[in-house]
Amino acid sequence: MAIFRPKACRKPAQGKRGTSAALGSRTKKVQSPNGAQQSPAMPQSLARVIIHVVFSTKNRVPFLKDPDLRARLHAYMAGILQSIGCEPILINGVEDHVHILSNLSRTVTIAALVEAAKTNPSKWMKDQGSAYRDFFWQGGYGSFSVSQSNVGQVRKYVATQEEHHRKISYQDEFRALCRKHGIEIDERYVWD
Repeated sequence: MAIFRPKACRKPAQGKRGTSAALGSRTKKVQSPNGAQQSPAMPQSLARVIIHVVFSTKNRVPFLKDPDLRARLHAYMAGILQSIGCEPILINGVEDHVHILSNLSRTVTIAALVEAAKTNPSKWMKDQGSAYRDFFWQGGYGSFSVSQSNVGQVRKYVATQEEHHRKISYQDEFRALCRKHGIEIDERYVWD
């Protein structure tokens, strides 16, 4: 089974340029209301948003039958996501669709993440040989929020796609995901 598992995120070392340890003695002291000297608080924008994105090949054509090709595609997608600041947790799929479990950068929209995950990998697929010259992703996608406490369960679900799809089609899986997340779909526009 071809599954991409990225390295864990690393915390910046204390004392590196731009960290509070590096700024230490250069920060101005301010006077608090009670007269005590203190360092000013440094504002931060923090986010931990985890999403599960699902999309298929156009018309669910089984272009991704080759497990080696699929693994290389998933690794390529992971590199693209990392380059935009969205650390992938797990990317996996089967012959006609992909599941991406990823952290969403606080500066990237869901649409931008999906566009990045589709655009260059689509070009990459076409470079893999003449058999892939008609490769396209479907126009749409499904994106579902994942709570931190549920990451392990979703990771297991994404990791076991081959086993899962011995019993259920992509379309039935997508319908079930949408129902589970309270999303109504219009079947006239979902499948392309």
